Amino acid sequence: MWNSIFVLGAPLAEKILRPILVYTFLVVILRVFGKRELAQLNPFDLVVLLSLSNTVQNAIIGNDNSLTGGLIGAFALLAMNYLVVRFLFRHRRLDQILEGKPTTLIENGKVIKSALGKELLTKSELTTVLHRQGFDSLSEVERCILEPGGTFYIQRKMPPADAVQHDEAMQVLKELKWKVDLLLAQQQGAGQPPV
Repeated sequence: MWNSIFVLGAPLAEKILRPILVYTFLVVILRVFGKRELAQLNPFDLVVLLSLSNTVQNAIIGNDNSLTGGLIGAFALLAMNYLVVRFLFRHRRLDQILEGKPTTLIENGKVIKSALGKELLTKSELTTVLHRQGFDSLSEVERCILEPGGTFYIQRKMPPADAVQHDEAMQVLKELKWKVDLLLAQQQGAGQPPV
């Protein structure tokens, strides 16, 4: 029993090389297929990502089902990820090249259909993302950008400056009217003639 748990079914070098190759393949293939896969917008994308992890399992561990082999494979994956992230942190320009550029999906309140098509997003999927972020409709959005990591940056439309000033002036007038009404009521209550 102990033999099948701890004794490796494949050479140590193979146990380390397999996860490194699978990691490299997955990073490249996810970059090729775009930001949509990282954003996990719909159930189909989630199913693909879950299936992908199951599909490459045997490529990572091979014919070895030992505990030691699995732990070595997991360690190799984590170590590879740590080294790549550390390297890219020190080389920001290379990171930007590998990561890609953000895609603007909405600009000045208008949906950019060509950008949606490039990212394989439908307008309804974009609307779902906006709803999750607290927007009721597209009309509230000034700009929406899909970042390379699959996250969405959404900027709310701001009212024009003159509208803000008008609203502030109306608020001040309402407060003044309330105070004047209060003074008039106090004067009438005290038996003084209104001004």
